[in-house]
Order: sequence, then structure tokens, then C-alpha cells
Amino acid sequence: MNVDQHYENFPVASFFVPHQIRAHVVAIYRFARYADDIADEGDASDQSRLSQLALLHADVEALFRFETTTTPVVGALTPLRDAAISGISAQPFLDLLSAFSQDVHVKRYTTFDNLIDYCRRSANPVGRLMLALVAVQDAASIVASDQICTALQLINFWQDAAIDASRGRIYVPQHDFARLNVSDKNFPRHPDHRALMQAQCERTRAMMLAGASLIGVLRGRFRIEIAFTVAGGLRILEKIERNQFDVSIRPTLRWYDAPRLLFLATRALLNSKQNFP
Repeated sequence: MNVDQHYENFPVASFFVPHQIRAHVVAIYRFARYADDIADEGDASDQSRLSQLALLHADVEALFRFETTTTPVVGALTPLRDAAISGISAQPFLDLLSAFSQDVHVKRYTTFDNLIDYCRRSANPVGRLMLALVAVQDAASIVASDQICTALQLINFWQDAAIDASRGRIYVPQHDFARLNVSDKNFPRHPDHRALMQAQCERTRAMMLAGASLIGVLRGRFRIEIAFTVAGGLRILEKIERNQFDVSIRPTLRWYDAPRLLFLATRALLNSKQNFP
């Protein structure tokens, strides 16, 4: 499984991830991707998906009880468990599985708070695991990490809005459709949906910029890694804006985005101890 292909906006296991934690980072992302694919890919029935996720749940619990596991992606987490790192426990992995199980049967979100609760379990645990790996555990850093991770998750939703809608799933809160007097019929292909998506992107960008203060706390190569992660998310938002918020056109990062990514990452690094503009 090529983890990098799935997390195109996050430079997983890139050159800037410290080599001491690289294997742990890859193991975490392989687990997350494997579980997410169970919930989202292929043509399995909902019951089959939920059963497979339940087996993963039981396997994670077994792993952290130092019992035998049966799933390779869970077994691959054994070195991480054995490292006895503060902040590493079964709970972040169980939170991920809870979110992926929710994905199987929840196709709409009533309010933004409902969506944020989903992100709290689908994205934030990964960021908290990363912080644990680099021994950053203060409350302010955790809040900033949550903001970055939630923003990345939301950006992925807006990036894949047309794909998700074709599967019957819409992440834009129903409350926002109602507030702008817009129907979710034919989402996101109606012109009225552009104002809706502009509001989502502006809110998401503000969240990402608020979380970028985390970069000032980090040290070494991992600091650069997160700066480029923030830059990747912001670049996708720029591309959505350039497309006049028509998310039926899926934005992606290409080789020719490198100069802009470098600029955004450098700005994040220089301004991370202030309010990132």
C-alpha cells in the first residue's frame, strides 16, 4: 500500500520526518489508511465493513493488553507500543475506528459542531500521536495540533466533495445549506453551491492559520515537515478559490506548485510565533 498516494496533502514519511520516528509514523498512517479504506472503498456491505472495523477494534485492544493480534497493520504497531512513549495508548486508534465506523452509516451532518466532532476522532488523534512521538504534550500545542488536523480533514472534504457526493455523502453541514437557502440537490454542481463552499473554505483557512502557531513550538526537521503540511492545505484552498469555489473541479498538488509551497512553508516558519497572516 502506498501511503503517500492516499495522503497527498500531507508529506507522510517525507525527508523531513526525523529518522528516529519514521517507522512509527508509517505504521500509524498504514493503520489509519487501512481502516479508512475498509469504511470507504470497494463494494462491501455496510454490515461487512462494520464487522471488519470491529475486528480491528478488538485487535487494537488486544495489542495494548500485550496479547496476540491477527491483523498485520495492528501488529505493525507493536514497536510503537513497546517504545513506552508518553501519550501513546490504544485510545487514539480506537477514536479513529469510531470515526470510520460512523462513516459507514452517517451520510449527512446537521451542524458544523457535528462535523467537528467527527474530525475530533477522524483526524485529531493522528496529530496527537505525532506530538507524542516528538515529546510535545503541552495543552496549547495539542489545541494547535487539533486545529491543523481538523483543517486538513475539512480541506480533504472540500477537495473530494464531488467524489463523496457521488457516493451519497455530503460533509457540508445541512444547517449551512439552509442558512444560505440552497438545496443539496446536485451538490456540488449548481452555481449556488459556490457561495456555500466559499464560506466553508474561509472558515477552514482561519482554523489552519490559527493552528500554525504550533510550528513555533516544534524543533528540527519535524518543524519543517509540519510547515509544509500547513502549506499543502493552504495551497489546496487557494486552488479551490482560483476555481471560483467550484469543487466539482478537484484540486490537486502538482510538481509546479513547489515554488508556492516553499513560499507558504517559509512564511509559516517565519511567522509561527506570531499570528500567521
